[in-house]
Amino acid sequence: MFARIKQREIILCGLFTALIAIGAFIKIPVPVVPFTLQLLFTMLAGIFLGGRLGAVSVGIYVLLGLIGVPVFVEGGGPGYILQPTFGYLVGFILGSYLTGCIAGGENCPSYKRLLAANFAGLVIVYTCGLLYCYFISNFYLGKALSVWMLFLYGFVLAVPGDIMLCILAAILGKKLVPVFHLMSAK
Repeated sequence: MFARIKQREIILCGLFTALIAIGAFIKIPVPVVPFTLQLLFTMLAGIFLGGRLGAVSVGIYVLLGLIGVPVFVEGGGPGYILQPTFGYLVGFILGSYLTGCIAGGENCPSYKRLLAANFAGLVIVYTCGLLYCYFISNFYLGKALSVWMLFLYGFVLAVPGDIMLCILAAILGKKLVPVFHLMSAK
């Protein structure tokens, strides 16, 4: 029923969990929307670990934040579920899974395949993030957030940087996946 996880896979999941946590604190100063490297590391987790382990790695990161380890951009704790940006974290899990499934377990995936995988993952991240932000803001927090404002601040201003991260993840994946698989074979 459940596939056994090897010691090497546990170590790699831990590594990517740590990279995602570090990525939350590497902030690139841009106006209005906080820009971090979390997305880059969630995409790379999917590319290098595959869908299942990529999602596990990101899921561990989210779980650590929810139990109180301050790994999220704005801290941590169970109350973070009520933050408007929590949907993006859920999207990271699902996006990493989809990215890994599309990228496949090939020793040398094509750049186009990696880019398509990253963009598919990005669509999932934004879908989860924007929907959650809209509903939690309007129906729980009582802060009126129009669809237009959400689209402007949550998508238009944020997506150019995330597209660049998807391209960077595809480039890094194309260059490093063959090396990664070669090292894994030993």
